[in-house]
Formats: sequence, C-alpha cells, structure tokens
Amino acid sequence: MKHSHFTSPLRWIWHNVELTSLALLVMIIGGAWSFAELVDEVFNGNTRSLDTSLLLLLRDPINPDLPRGPWWLQEMGRDLTALGGIAVLTLAIIGTTGYFLLKRRFGTALFLLVSTGGGMLLSSFAKGYFDRARPELVSHGSLVVTPSFPSGHTLMAAVVYFTLGVIVARSLPGFRLKAYVLSLAAALAMLVGISRVYLGVHWPTDVLAGWIIGAVWAALCLLVARFLARRGRLEHSARADLPGPMD
Repeated sequence: MKHSHFTSPLRWIWHNVELTSLALLVMIIGGAWSFAELVDEVFNGNTRSLDTSLLLLLRDPINPDLPRGPWWLQEMGRDLTALGGIAVLTLAIIGTTGYFLLKRRFGTALFLLVSTGGGMLLSSFAKGYFDRARPELVSHGSLVVTPSFPSGHTLMAAVVYFTLGVIVARSLPGFRLKAYVLSLAAALAMLVGISRVYLGVHWPTDVLAGWIIGAVWAALCLLVARFLARRGRLEHSARADLPGPMD
C-alpha cells in the first residue's frame, strides 16, 4: 500500500510532465542550490586562497600588475570583455528583436525583451545586494565602478547570450543547428568571464557566480517559453525538417 502511494506521484509526473521541462526544472533547482552554496563559501572567506591563486596565475610572475602574455593578448582580453558590456549586449538584443519582428513573431520579440531586461535588472540587484569589494592585488585592466560579486559583465553576457541562444534555437529546425547556437552562446559567456579575471577586475568566484545565475535564468526563460507556447501565448518552436524524396 505504501509502495502504491509512493509511485502514484511518480507516475503522474511521467505521464504529464515533459522530460525536457523536468530537466530544466532540475537544472534551475540545482543551479540555485549551487549559487547559495557558493555565496556561503565566498562570504565566509573560504574561497579567498583559491581566488588569489587563480587570479595571480593569469598575471606576470615578475610584475603582477601586468597580465600574462604579449600586448596583443591583453588587447584581445579587452575586446572579449566588451562583449559583456551594455552597449554590445543592447545592440545584440535590438538586432535579434528586429529579426523576430520582421518574421512577424511578435510574441517571441516581446518575450525576448522582457527576459533579457529582467536578467539585467537581476544583475544590478545582485551586485548591489552582495556589495563585494574588487580585487586589490593587481592593477585593473578595465574601468570599474560597481561592486564585484557577481561579475556583472559575466552575468549579463550569460543572461543575454544564453537567452538569445535559447530563443533563436527554438526557431531553428534540427538538433545540430540548435546545439550549434547554444554552444556559441556558452562559448561567448565563458570568454567574457575569463577576460574579467585576466584583466584583474574580478575574483574567479565572481565570474563563477555570474555563469551560474545566467544559466539558471536562461533555463527559467526556456521553461516559461515552453509553458507559454503550449497555451498559445508564444509561437511554437520550429519542427525539424523532414528529408524529402530528393534528399
């Protein structure tokens, strides 16, 4: 009898919840738990030694005020970090929104603006709430005026690129195209985060926090998008093209 009571909810979930939605829900809960654990470790001082070691690993051992590598690598670091700046992200959002408006996918365009705008507000709130000081071990290779945790560039890059990737991937047919777009979004978010540590403006745990929040937000956006699409409030994702007799 007890076994029957235990398996009934599992059977209901199996028959009524899509596996993709369930996986997204697990990702959201796991990400939120991971972020909470990271916050606890960071603000109890348990990550200080690791943060310092990783930060100095990317600096010149003779002169820690300089990043490792030739001048052109430092210039590349500044170029990559700009991909997480407000100007670049805003242009990416406007350009993608224009694409969906031209495709007459008005629901998707509105959802894109709301989801990315909400992510940017989340970034601003989190930085102000945690109010962690910037690294003072080395000179900063980029102008910074806000608190350090989480990395705003990393968080916003993850939020915007993951969200754009998710929404664009929904409009593409076939697994390969979807995987390519999502992989590209992940690579951009990773590079922005690494560049922030390389330029000495963030602790590595600041960047890790930005990646986690961005991934969780993107997963939440995709879950909401699937919910809205099933209820006719958002255009459905593209179906995979079926090969014709001439393929």
